[in-house]
Amino acid sequence: QLQFVESGGGAVQPGGSLRLSCTASEGALDYGSVGWFRQAPGKGHEAVSCITIADGSSDYALSVKGRLTISADKAKNTVSLQMNRLKPEDTAVYYCGIGCNEVTAQRFGPWGQGTQVTVWS
Repeated sequence: QLQFVESGGGAVQPGGSLRLSCTASEGALDYGSVGWFRQAPGKGHEAVSCITIADGSSDYALSVKGRLTISADKAKNTVSLQMNRLKPEDTAVYYCGIGCNEVTAQRFGPWGQGTQVTVWS
């Protein structure tokens, strides 16, 4: 079963930055694409960004475009998410998983423990 361990979350003020890291189990990145997802209080999982491992191409939700940057290091089995100019609406638990949508991600197993991002003013 594939596993992901997320880290790097924290509490920041609006406009601040965080860098999230996702360490995947061996072979996970061979599935082609890895995404970051988030779940705000009382809401379902939402796709935030994903990256195609082979060529590094990426995609972003409109709400985060221009502020977040996803990257991958296949040698280290890690996928990172640089988050800049954070807003209160970015507050959520962030998870990583296979693919670019939450349906695909959940086909590969349960969500990990996630990492909490809180943007407060």
